Amino acid sequence: MTQHALNSVAATDLPERGQPLAGGVFVTRNWLNGEERALVLLDEELTGAWGKYGEDVAGAKSYSDGAANTRAMAEAGSELAAKVLELDAHIPSHLEGALLMSAKADGLITLREDRWHWLSTQYSAYSAFYMDFEDGWIGSNDKNDGRLVRPVRSLPIQ
Repeated sequence: MTQHALNSVAATDLPERGQPLAGGVFVTRNWLNGEERALVLLDEELTGAWGKYGEDVAGAKSYSDGAANTRAMAEAGSELAAKVLELDAHIPSHLEGALLMSAKADGLITLREDRWHWLSTQYSAYSAFYMDFEDGWIGSNDKNDGRLVRPVRSLPIQ
């Protein structure tokens, strides 16, 4: 099995934070829906609109579950979300964005500071959250604006 095709990871196989895992860099352990998970940042960068301005995506309102948000975005027609899912990854949620900022502040990962990054958490029918990785500022903006995405993977820890 190749590194990027992992569906889960054994706790004993987890590297130190900031080290390679599953085709990216291991960011941290976190809990999602009662399950401990390993958050992995991929190197790929994609750019595009979050979705359609004025369209409410009911399944993309989770502040913690970026994978569910990204699937809902793709089902609603988001080309950006579909491209991220093709990588066997998802767009970080509001919480996952904060975890990425923490790892960046700890010097474990590098994120561009010259562009705003989409998060998968919808703010309203007209806007979605984005994050500035220079200082960790989170705001919301029109869904049809082009923003950068750094995909992540979230693997169950066995």
